[in-house]
Amino acid sequence: MNQAGAAVLEYVERPDPAAGPGEALVEVACAGVNFMDIGVRRGAFLTEIPDPKVLGVEGAGRVLAVGDGVESVEPGRRVAWAFALGSYAERIAIPASSLVPVPDAIDDRTAAAVMMQGLTASHFATDFYRVEPGDVAFVHAAAGGLGLLLTQIIKLRGGRVIGRVSSSGKAAAAEHAGADHVIVDAGSGFVEEALRLTGGEGVHVVYDGSGPTTFQGSLDVLRRSGTFCWYGPVLGGPGPIEIMSLPKSVKIGYAVYRDHVSTPELLRSRSGRLFDWIEEGRLEVRIGGEYRLADAAEALADMEARSTIGKLLLIS
Repeated sequence: MNQAGAAVLEYVERPDPAAGPGEALVEVACAGVNFMDIGVRRGAFLTEIPDPKVLGVEGAGRVLAVGDGVESVEPGRRVAWAFALGSYAERIAIPASSLVPVPDAIDDRTAAAVMMQGLTASHFATDFYRVEPGDVAFVHAAAGGLGLLLTQIIKLRGGRVIGRVSSSGKAAAAEHAGADHVIVDAGSGFVEEALRLTGGEGVHVVYDGSGPTTFQGSLDVLRRSGTFCWYGPVLGGPGPIEIMSLPKSVKIGYAVYRDHVSTPELLRSRSGRLFDWIEEGRLEVRIGGEYRLADAAEALADMEARSTIGKLLLIS
């Protein structure tokens, strides 16, 4: 895998795209920064698309024009999206089926910040493992953009949250999101405290996107028949797993948010629910950093350094 650093990114001028059949031309107000973008830059994902390619898959903006056959959106409509390659741009042509309308009460920054991570968190807590009142969840990287949203959605569903953060400076953000307990630990030393907090029983579900270093610890914090939600391929997997060695009848799966929004109808429904929660004051989106589009390399470097809290955005 190519381990190219953020310095390989270049800010360049390209001709404006045009909306083809089934597409909308969108003026990008802001684009979300995701770990997936790091994986694309390193050559781990989307290798079928030749280099150089434009990074970014998420954003919000306004429709400028539509191509033939498009009836779901119209010029002037504010929209957001969660999976359209090339979103680190001022303008982008996007399949109209990938766009969702943004309510007037929600600004572009919030809309862009909640799409990818909000839909992912919703999938984790409602589909992959349906959190029920009284369930105890362990959330790794609880002060990151995904972790903060996931914690809030678990709490909305009546669950308890034990959050892990890598430094004491991030603990307050996880607590503000509703985490019942926060463990400060930069590696795999969280198991003993998590078991103590659950009376030795362990948690019902663990959400781990922190890479192979935490895999064994996440297994160890689960109770009997607990569920292990693994995600985040950029940091690598745990390696081969001997299924007969798995303890306590636990269930392990690799969760992908796109299975949550497999049709345009589900995309609009799930994103609409997120927007409703935001308008009702039940879901808070924390934007941890805003960068100029030309400074995308800096944003990615900060994300890789794990020095940020909440969601990072590029502003066009």
